[in-house]
Amino acid sequence: MEDLTQLNNLPSHIHYLLHWEKQTPDRDYLIQPFPNGEVKSYTWKQIADQVRRMAAYIQSLDLTVPSQIAIYGKNSAHWIMADLAIWMAGHVSVPLYTTLNAEGTQYVLEHSECKMMFIGKLDGKGDSWNEVKTIIPTDMPCVKLPLSPDYDAPIWEDIIAKTEPTTQPVLPVKEQLATIIYTSGSTGLPKGVMQSFATLLAPSGELRTTFEVTSKERALSYLPLAHVAERIFIESSSLIAGFTVYFANSLETFVEDLNRAKPTIFFSVPRLWTKFYLGINEKIPPKVQNILFGIPVLGKIIKQKLLAKLGLNHVRYALTGSAPLPINIIKWYRNLGLELLEVYGMTENSGYSHITRMGQYQSGYVGHVQEKVECKIDENGEILVKSPGTMLGYYKNPEKTAEDITPDHFLRTGDMGEIDSQGRLKITGRVKDIFKTSKGKYVMPVPIEQKIGNDAIIESVCVGGASQTQPVAFVMLAEEVRNKLQQDSKRDEIEAHLENLRNEINQKLEPHEKIGFFVVIRDLWTMDNDMLTPTMKIKRNKIEAKYENRLEEWYKQSKHVVWE
Repeated sequence: MEDLTQLNNLPSHIHYLLHWEKQTPDRDYLIQPFPNGEVKSYTWKQIADQVRRMAAYIQSLDLTVPSQIAIYGKNSAHWIMADLAIWMAGHVSVPLYTTLNAEGTQYVLEHSECKMMFIGKLDGKGDSWNEVKTIIPTDMPCVKLPLSPDYDAPIWEDIIAKTEPTTQPVLPVKEQLATIIYTSGSTGLPKGVMQSFATLLAPSGELRTTFEVTSKERALSYLPLAHVAERIFIESSSLIAGFTVYFANSLETFVEDLNRAKPTIFFSVPRLWTKFYLGINEKIPPKVQNILFGIPVLGKIIKQKLLAKLGLNHVRYALTGSAPLPINIIKWYRNLGLELLEVYGMTENSGYSHITRMGQYQSGYVGHVQEKVECKIDENGEILVKSPGTMLGYYKNPEKTAEDITPDHFLRTGDMGEIDSQGRLKITGRVKDIFKTSKGKYVMPVPIEQKIGNDAIIESVCVGGASQTQPVAFVMLAEEVRNKLQQDSKRDEIEAHLENLRNEINQKLEPHEKIGFFVVIRDLWTMDNDMLTPTMKIKRNKIEAKYENRLEEWYKQSKHVVWE
């Protein structure tokens, strides 16, 4: 058994890289599939060598130490190598969302004062490369990673081939600034969250101990490495524990990639868990599942086969986060034998705050505090969290830092909540999302959205209606339902379903909270039209502004379901 205590205390990711290079030089660390079907494996020794050579190249550019260096690309083995090379050269990494538009990317590059950029895996289809390439400063040094698009810049492989490894590798101290992670900007301009090596590693160290994570684990990396969750769950955790990380080739090959990785630990978001669930339901209707699952012995075999088909039959721990997952879907996975654990956290505390403990799931709650985390509710109902992952502060914004971190180092989350007698936390809304109806009554939209979002035919929902008599729910139908509507334009069945859903939910709400009507939106909310953040959260202010002028007209129709 590996000594967890000793390995949880190295100062930086670079120290861990050098540790595993020495201990297990020939063991595979990163596994990268390519579009042509080739799969490349990189050992700890090979990665450390490439990182040293790229660090030497960065040092040869004579940038002021430390400078900020951007990484713009989808997840890949070389994304992590670029991050490590930036650190080994003594600099600070700034990850960029590949879905952030040109304006947002330009803002981050300028605000963070980036002096260099790594351009990674991009295709111009599921990302913003075609727009972003036009705003990259002409004098900014760039390096193209493998799988990068066409651009006039030196190529990683060429640099590695002709550059000797650095003779002056920087070994960071744990309190040192490691990265600036920009929030997804659901309420305005993105803020640069400064995280040190300690605040990135401490949560992973605690998770490693809690879940007894060893070097034998396998994980699939596909959620954006620009997001703090993947930086903790994949990058930091794999470097601490020394386990193998597989990457996904594309959305089309995702199940194949998952089956290659056979992950033992798996973290995903509600959208994917829901997609898996609906995909199985399409092939085996729920009524048939209930009959089959109830048959002794056979039921167990079928459940195991379904998990194997999804590539999840080796998973020891499965986590879900970033948004609530409908209760019926959580129960469905648990019935299959996969106990989904919900996690709650923020960029500002490295995503390390609360988790559902095994066997202690309670509907509507995000779980207990994680190890070494404290939580309390402020007088105004706001959740305050003290975590080993708490940021150093916001980059170039000491006023906002002072506003969001209390003198005793609790982070103001902006979420409202309550803690039950068992110590479990429930999120009841956002402090700034609360609005007032024309009757002068306050409405918290998030709990209502969670109730509506639990329905399988709804992909996304936004509850608004400030200054109106009753709240209104804007709903975006699930992809499968939208596809059926295109083939058969009859709305009656869907309308009846939504009307029943509205009536059912209104029975659970206070009179002033009851939904006046649903609006089925026509134009999808996407990152491209700025209605969703890069992490797929709704931009409430943008959505409300889009429909504000039509609310009066819709109220006058006196319908329970309105089609935009």
